[in-house]
This record gives sequence, C-alpha cells and structure tokens, in this order.
Amino acid sequence: MSPPCSVDHLNHPLPMPDHSSPKSPSSIALVPVDPAIENYMRGLLGLTDAPVLHEMEALAARRNFPIVGRLVGVFLESLAKSVNARRVFEFGSGYGYSAYWFAKAVGPEGRVVCTDGDPHNLEQAERFLQTAGLWDRIDFHTGFAQDIFARTDGLFDICYNDVDKGGYPEVWRLAKDRIRPGGLYIADNVLWHGRVAVEEFTDVAPGWTEAIREHNALIFDDPEFDAYINPTRDGVIVARKKTG
Repeated sequence: MSPPCSVDHLNHPLPMPDHSSPKSPSSIALVPVDPAIENYMRGLLGLTDAPVLHEMEALAARRNFPIVGRLVGVFLESLAKSVNARRVFEFGSGYGYSAYWFAKAVGPEGRVVCTDGDPHNLEQAERFLQTAGLWDRIDFHTGFAQDIFARTDGLFDICYNDVDKGGYPEVWRLAKDRIRPGGLYIADNVLWHGRVAVEEFTDVAPGWTEAIREHNALIFDDPEFDAYINPTRDGVIVARKKTG
C-alpha cells in the first residue's frame, strides 16, 4: 500500500478526449472541446523525435493512467517559457509526464520539484526523464504534496496543481502567496469533464466537483491574479500573479 498522498493519478483513472487513456462515456458529463478539433490541433504539432514521450503515453494508455496529454503538455511548456520559468513546483506528478514539459522549458539551470505518493512512480519518472536527458533538472519527492510544499522554501515561477480534486482549494490557498509577481498558478481538470457546468452528474468521489467549483471561484475572485481557463482536454486554469 502506498503512503498517504494527494495525487489524483493514484486514485482514479480519468477519461481524456486526447486519447491519453480510453474514454469511459458513463463518467463524462460534457466534452469541453470536440474531439475532432483536438485531433486537428494535435495534427498541427507534427511528430516528435523523443521516443521516451511516446513510451510514457503508451504506458498511460495501457494503465488508463491520467496524464495531461500532448496538447496540454505543449501548452505547459509554452507557458513556462513565456514567463522565463526557472523554478516550478508540481502538486502531483505521477510518473513525470507533465514534469517532462516543464523540465524542457526551465533549461539546464532550472529545477522542477515533483511530488507523488507512490515510490514506483518515482522509479518510473527517473527512468523516463533520465532517458530524456532531463532528470538533472528534477527534484522528486514521495509523500503528501502539500506537506512537501510546506517544507520547501522560497518563491516559485510556477505552481502546478494536479492532486486529488478535493484538495484543490487547499492547494490554491497554499500556493498563491508563494508565486512570484508575474508568475503562474496552473491547475488541470478544472472543468472536470463538464461536471462543473451541469446540475446532475456522477462524481468520481463525493464533494470533488464542489471543491473544483470552489477552487475556480476563489481564483477568479482573487484581485491579485488574472485568470483564464483553456478548455483543452479537461480544462486548464492559468492565473498570473499581477506585478503592480
């Protein structure tokens, strides 16, 4: 049994329109972006010369393991580059798929702090990211993401949230004061397969949809941040800390 964690990758497989894992129609309330549109967008990306990325995506498909997928991965890398990120904290890292994109962006002098509750995911992340030539940019910890964050000093250019959805409001409250001016708070699954937009739904766990709704409202109501939701895949919220 793995140690207590707050990482949604360990607790539930999520259906994803980008085919990173098989879809389960019974658990989908709405598909935020038509799959045909996402297929077109993926086609624009062309082919990658990184076999390890294909290996990570194939593992997600076999295990029905929720990763952000190629479209969101490229989006994360672009966001990190746009703010010249050198220090990133991930609340929930799985086996390092999102960290792959952040690590590419931060450069050789940058660091990505990863967290996950399953030691096996640490082992897999090390293998994948070592193969990709990115492991020296990674500081991977096993355990409860919020506790690891509390033990980690300093400000971050980006705080990325992908823990159990019931913990989203707590993570926002912890992270928002540790982001430097001009930096970003990013969270995945903020549309929760459309559940946030409908009255009747079947939730993955009791209270998770309500927690995501609270999380999103807190961010959009915070005067210190400018926020936007990119509806790709399952919705990615991006909040920029104001510099004024």
